[in-house]
Amino acid sequence: MPHENLESLGISIGILLLFLLFRKLFTKYVFRLILFISKKTPTDFFSHLCLSFEHPFRWLFIIIGIYVSAGYFPYIEQTNPIFLKIIRSSVIVIVAWGLYNLSSRSSILFNKINERMNIEIDQILIPFISKAIRFIIIAISFSIIAQEFDYDVNGFVAGLGLGGLAFALAAKDAIGNLFGGVVIITEKPFSIGDWIMTPSVEGTVEDITFRSTKVRTFAQAVVTVPNATLANENITNWSKMGKRRITFNLRVTYDTPKAKLEKTVSQIKNVLKNHPAIHPDTIFVTFDSFNENSLDIFLYFFTKTTVWEEFLKVKEEINFIIMQVFEEAGVSMAYPSRTIYFRSQPEALSKVEVVFERENQE
Repeated sequence: MPHENLESLGISIGILLLFLLFRKLFTKYVFRLILFISKKTPTDFFSHLCLSFEHPFRWLFIIIGIYVSAGYFPYIEQTNPIFLKIIRSSVIVIVAWGLYNLSSRSSILFNKINERMNIEIDQILIPFISKAIRFIIIAISFSIIAQEFDYDVNGFVAGLGLGGLAFALAAKDAIGNLFGGVVIITEKPFSIGDWIMTPSVEGTVEDITFRSTKVRTFAQAVVTVPNATLANENITNWSKMGKRRITFNLRVTYDTPKAKLEKTVSQIKNVLKNHPAIHPDTIFVTFDSFNENSLDIFLYFFTKTTVWEEFLKVKEEINFIIMQVFEEAGVSMAYPSRTIYFRSQPEALSKVEVVFERENQE
């Protein structure tokens, strides 16, 4: 190896190592300083912008180092067309990488738009738009890199047009799921975080993509439902309830006097009307029916809260209050039972014994 080539190779390697050092210094000091300053700004967008481009910037130092060191590298010309195309394509990939990371945090931008302009953007629309932006970024980056290597993107698109029918038939389910997602977003039967129930699944909505919707069940399993299936099903959105219903029957024994029963019904009704967690609009407490084993009191009312945990606490509190009302009134709960009456007359006893003996003989 000639001395000049060896010297150029050493300079080239030294430049590359120097840029690697710059990369480390930038990551350790400069980037932290920029991130610290960005946190002082009135908005979090600049901080998220820095975090999104953190890893791409690290690779940018390496690419710049490779480009500069190539000017001294004896075996590669810096002006080589293929080399320049690779460098430019690498820069495009880095920019696309940073924008791709930033698009996942685009909810911040939408939240700011909601605050400043009072435009209501549904929470289920934000991740869908974010994924659409990511797809556009990838598609544009791919087309730019393809054109950089002199590939005819228009011809590729035309080829897709010629094979569009075959592609549509092959991707029928995928297209159906995509349109199902569009239907869900436009009709807004639910949003992220809502508790829904369908014939396929019941749980909390976590995410919606171009193909499917992810629902976390109460057993903490994640069920992925195709959008085409979900869009054609009946969807019950329990999170949209304005109030939550409680209804049941109280069964008391037949030996309860009429006065005690009336007093018990009245006290329970007053308790529900004066309870701060019970919705006052609809409260029914009535002596409903003569059951086979009991006298039934029908209760029908609503809680103001729709949160499951709070609802259970209110329901438990009402149950304890009803128990206290029963204890104070001296009313007993009924349970399935049968009362057998025995007559004390000797004739009746003998008749019973005869019937019993005959049944045993038979």
